[in-house]
Amino acid sequence: MVIFVFAQGLAPFIFPTAPSVEVVLENIPSARINDLLYENYRRAISLDPEAEYLKIEFPRELQDHLSNPEHLSYTLSFPGTLPGLKSRIHINIPEPPYSFPMFMTGREWRPVYRKLYGIFPMIVATLLSTLGALLLGTPVALLSCVLIAEFLPSRLSLLVTSAVELLAGIPSVVYGFFGLMIVVPGIQRLFGSASGSSIAAAIFILSLMILPTIVTIGVTAIKSVPLAYREASLALGATKMQTAWFVVFTSAKSGIVTGVVLGTARALGETMAVILVAGNSPQLPTALTSSVRTLTATIALEMGYSAGRHNEMLFSVGIILFVLIFLLNGFIMRLRGKMLSEVSS
Repeated sequence: MVIFVFAQGLAPFIFPTAPSVEVVLENIPSARINDLLYENYRRAISLDPEAEYLKIEFPRELQDHLSNPEHLSYTLSFPGTLPGLKSRIHINIPEPPYSFPMFMTGREWRPVYRKLYGIFPMIVATLLSTLGALLLGTPVALLSCVLIAEFLPSRLSLLVTSAVELLAGIPSVVYGFFGLMIVVPGIQRLFGSASGSSIAAAIFILSLMILPTIVTIGVTAIKSVPLAYREASLALGATKMQTAWFVVFTSAKSGIVTGVVLGTARALGETMAVILVAGNSPQLPTALTSSVRTLTATIALEMGYSAGRHNEMLFSVGIILFVLIFLLNGFIMRLRGKMLSEVSS
């Protein structure tokens, strides 16, 4: 599976879309292409890659008319011999291998007509929405961890923990619907913008979605700290608040970092909720009210109708997302290892 994804994602940067120009006949009984006669031919006709011209001859009763020109594809339409039936010839010019630097730094994503595949705005939107969610959600999650594990009575702590775990099981589309009905109109009124679907709405919803993950793992990590640590700190004259933050929290920070890692991965990989609230415009965000589109949203929105080079580019987007998550997790796990070594020393 991984090999297939990487093969599809790397193909557009290595191979052209076709070895040569292709011609497809539609409802045309006969045509002569480069002096070769084709009759009732329904498959794509590949021209000689070394051919320097394209010459198409039709029966005399057909008058050619050029219609629907596109960047790399042309359609020739003719009046058909049957009522309501049109005869067409499709000429598909192969696209050369796409430039990887242009793919990473390009600012335009127009895959259908202009054949532009720049994902830089989507990378920026993905990273900013994830970073914003971490900045907004992580402090609340850490405070909640300490409160639940150290200060609430045992029964109330169990009740709150169960409620948080229930939040972790809510489907993403429910969070997205909540954002669409409540958060988006609120941001629209707050900033006076034309639409509340923006990166600010995405940040708020993602911060809610990562809370249960960080809180659940953080509470487990704090409760796993030996009771002797607390007793020793209190015996030395520290208050319960000082013990919670400077002894217990410090001892459990490696487990808490694990929760932050998993929360970050969920924010990076979230799709449905972001689609509902972010606005889905592939442009660089210039303000909190800017409409944006993330990498995951691009794959989900366009995979259903993509074909050819467009489809391969969506696999490439998936590879970039995989690499981003891999690098981020590697960095945080390395930080976690340093924390563990400091605690053990």
